[in-house]
Amino acid sequence: MSYYISPRFLDKLAVHITKNFLDLPNVRVPLLLGIHGRKGEGKSFQCELVFERLGVEVVHMSAGELESPDAGDPARLIRLRYREAAELVRTRGKMTVLMINDLDAGAGRLDQGTQYTVNTQLVNGTLMNIADNPTNVQLPGSYDSTPLHRVPIIITGNDLSTLYAPLIRDGRMDKFYWEPNRDDKIGIVRGIFEADAIQQQNIEQLVDHFINQSVDFFGALRSRLYDEQVLNFIKDVGYDRVSLRVVNSGDRPPEFHRPDFSLPHLIEVGEFMVQEQQRVQQMRLSEEYNRNLRLGFHRANEEESRPAPQPRPEQQSAPPQPANGNRSKSVNQESNQRPQPMAQQTHSTSAKLNVEAADQVQQILAQGYRLGIEFVDERRFRTNSWQSYPAIQGHESEAIAALEACLAEHSNDYVRVVGIDPKAKRRMMETVVQRPNGKSS
Repeated sequence: MSYYISPRFLDKLAVHITKNFLDLPNVRVPLLLGIHGRKGEGKSFQCELVFERLGVEVVHMSAGELESPDAGDPARLIRLRYREAAELVRTRGKMTVLMINDLDAGAGRLDQGTQYTVNTQLVNGTLMNIADNPTNVQLPGSYDSTPLHRVPIIITGNDLSTLYAPLIRDGRMDKFYWEPNRDDKIGIVRGIFEADAIQQQNIEQLVDHFINQSVDFFGALRSRLYDEQVLNFIKDVGYDRVSLRVVNSGDRPPEFHRPDFSLPHLIEVGEFMVQEQQRVQQMRLSEEYNRNLRLGFHRANEEESRPAPQPRPEQQSAPPQPANGNRSKSVNQESNQRPQPMAQQTHSTSAKLNVEAADQVQQILAQGYRLGIEFVDERRFRTNSWQSYPAIQGHESEAIAALEACLAEHSNDYVRVVGIDPKAKRRMMETVVQRPNGKSS
C-alpha cells in the first residue's frame, strides 16, 4: 500500500532537516520545527512518511515522558535522546532527527486547570538550551568536550500557543501549520482505500460529502465496515468461546470477505459515525457536573467567609430629651455624627468593568468559547510570562464577577481575557483589558 505524501509537507520537512546539516555562511538556522494543526489530520503519520522517503533515522519521544515523580528526569531524558540521535549520525552516517510528539500535551499550559511543575520549567529550559547550543549538550553530572553533531528536532502539537513563549520564538523554532486541502485529502483517502479498488470519482464524492471531517475519520470509516463480519464471527463461535478461538487456538486464523465498499454504503456508515460525534458534543455532561461542583464550592466559600451576625445591643436608656427646639437640635447632631458608607460605595463603583471589557466578555461567551483570565506584572510582560487567574466557567454574571475580582486584586498589572474553544482546545482570541497605568483598553 502506497500512502500519499503532501508536497507542501514534504518540502517543508526536507528543507528544515537538510538546512540543519549544511554549513551555510553567516546563517542562523532554527533547530526546532513545530508542526501544529487540528487533531487527526495526520501530522505524525506524514512525518513518518517523509522520514522514510528521505532515508532519515528517527529517535522518538512522547509527551508522556515529560513528567516524572523525580524532578529533573524528563530534562535529562531529552538530553540523553538528543545525544543518542547525534551518535546515530556519527555511527551510521545518515541524517537523524529527534521527534517529540504532542509537546503541547506534556509541556503546554491551556488554562488555570493545567498543573505547572518544576519538570515543565526544566523541559522548556532544556529545549531552549539545546536550540541555542546544539553541539554542546551535556548530561547532568558529566562533561564531554567533544562537539556533537547537530540534530534537528521535530515537534508536533495541536496548539503551540500554549507553550512557553521564548521557546517558540523565531530563531529557535520554525513553525508550520498543517491543514490538508481538498487535493491533499483526496490523495490521502485514495491511499487508505487503495486495496479496495474504489473509483477515483467515488473517492472525490466521499471526501466532498465529509469535507469537514479530519483525515483519521476516513481510516476509522474503513475499519467500521468490517464490524458486521466480526460480529457474525463472534456469534458463530459463541461469546463464551471467542477468546479461546482467537488467542489460544490451533485452527487457522479466521478469514473475512471483502465488505461492501459502494459509495452509498460508505456514506451510510459515515453518517452514523457523525451522529455519534454529535451526541458526544451535545451531551457535555462533564461541563454540567463541573459547573455544579464549582457553584457548590463557591457557595461554601461564601458561607464560610460571611461574617457571623452580631448580637443586637440592648437598648440603652435614652437620656431625657430637652423640649421643643433643643430636642430637634440634638437629633441633627446625632445624624451628622453617624458614619456614612461613602468610601465603600466609591470602591464598589471603581471595581466595576467598563463597557469595552464587558463587551469582550460577552463576545467570548456568545461564540461558545470558554473564558480564561490571565495577568502579568510589567517586568514579566516583556517575556510574555502570563499567569492564569481562576475564572468561573459559568454564566455571564459569574464571568464578569471573576474579571472584576481579578482587576481589583491586580490593579497594577496587565490583565487580559482569553477565548478558548472547548472542542479544539485552542485559544481563539486574546484581548488586554487593563494596563499598569490604570487605563483599560
